[in-house]
Amino acid sequence: MTRLTYEQYCDAIEAVDARFVELMAGSDLETPVPTCPGWTLADLTTHHGTTHRWMEHLVRHRVTERVWSRDVPLDLPQDTAAYPAWLAESAELSLRTLRSADPDAPNWTHGADQHVRFFPRRLLCEAIIHLTDAELALGRTPHITPDIAADGIDEFLENLPYYPWIAEPVSRLNRDGETLRFSSTDTDDGWLITLGDGCTWETGVGDAHATVAVHGSSGDLLLLIYGRLRPGDAERFIVTGDGELLSSWLGATAL
Repeated sequence: MTRLTYEQYCDAIEAVDARFVELMAGSDLETPVPTCPGWTLADLTTHHGTTHRWMEHLVRHRVTERVWSRDVPLDLPQDTAAYPAWLAESAELSLRTLRSADPDAPNWTHGADQHVRFFPRRLLCEAIIHLTDAELALGRTPHITPDIAADGIDEFLENLPYYPWIAEPVSRLNRDGETLRFSSTDTDDGWLITLGDGCTWETGVGDAHATVAVHGSSGDLLLLIYGRLRPGDAERFIVTGDGELLSSWLGATAL
């Protein structure tokens, strides 16, 4: 279940990427990105623009099987000073293709939903997380609206079984039957994850008992799940129960 319409996802991508491009245009692109070890802002910009161009290619050609991003023309400029403009062009290209496409058209994707509508939702999460990476690298405080953050958590959990680099470590946690509950303090949302052969999850869990429970704003919970924040930040999170299970889960699901 999605929380935004197809058009709203596209509009949100446009807004987030406008902030991203503006930030990159005014920054030293050699700045290291601590949340993406070994990367600079130039690397982050290249990665995000590549994602736009890759997904645009997948939708424009209505592919029926995997196409790797390395096989898609990027037109990446040699001069890193031109990277922000290239990112803006990449976002414009992908949004033009997405807005002209039928959301319900069948399309290969790397997630649960094998339709065109998968892509703007995924792109929005990508844009939010990587804007956060840039903001943290530059000492700024990220802000994610609660509805988009909660949808981002849904999206992550829905697609987790389709990401083998996450699903396989989760299946090796050996904590079958144990549970993690994430509860939002700024929305009515809660997510209960049950470990087993992989994991299952459900929403609307209220104060259901769990092996470990985490309370925080929806935006902070999204960034925690994506490894951009740490559970030990007492100003952001209240953690009760088995903290070792939470650490193991976050380690297995790290992106």
